[in-house]
Amino acid sequence: MNDAELSALTVSRARENVQAGGKPFACLIVKDGEIVVEAVNHVAQEGDPTAHAEIRAIRAAAEKGIGDLSGYDMFVTAYPCPMCLGAVYYAQPDRLVYAVTREEEGKHYEDGNRLMSLATFYDEYVKPVEKRALPSKRVDVEDSSLPFREWTANHSG
Repeated sequence: MNDAELSALTVSRARENVQAGGKPFACLIVKDGEIVVEAVNHVAQEGDPTAHAEIRAIRAAAEKGIGDLSGYDMFVTAYPCPMCLGAVYYAQPDRLVYAVTREEEGKHYEDGNRLMSLATFYDEYVKPVEKRALPSKRVDVEDSSLPFREWTANHSG
C-alpha cells in the first residue's frame, strides 16, 4: 500500500472507532508498505487516559517483539498529542505520516481537560515547571540519584 492508501485507512479506522463509541484516532505501524500493527484510541472504551492509538500501537508492536521501530513508518489520523509524540520519539520510527494537523483537528474536536486544551497543551512543555498548569513539587530525598548511578554502572561497557 502507498502513503495515500495507508493514510486513508487510518481515517477509515478512526471513523469506525467513532461509530463504535470511541474517539477519532487510529494508528498503523507499517514496514515496506505492509501493515504490521493497527490500533485505535480506546480512552472512551477503557477509561484509560493513556490508551491513545499511538501508545496502543507501540505496545502491540512490543508484544510482537518489535521494541525499536527503526525501519518502520507510523501512520496516524492526526498529528500526535505531546504524550504520543514523546512515545513516538522513543519508539524511533523512520517516519510519522499524519492525515490531519492539530489545527484542523481543533476546529471540530476538543480533547482537553482542566489542565490543558488542544490549543495550549504543547505550550505547557516550554514553560518553566513552576508556571505550568499542573502543580509540581520536588522533594529532597537522600541520595536520590543512586538508582541512576547503579543503572549506569550496570550498563556501561
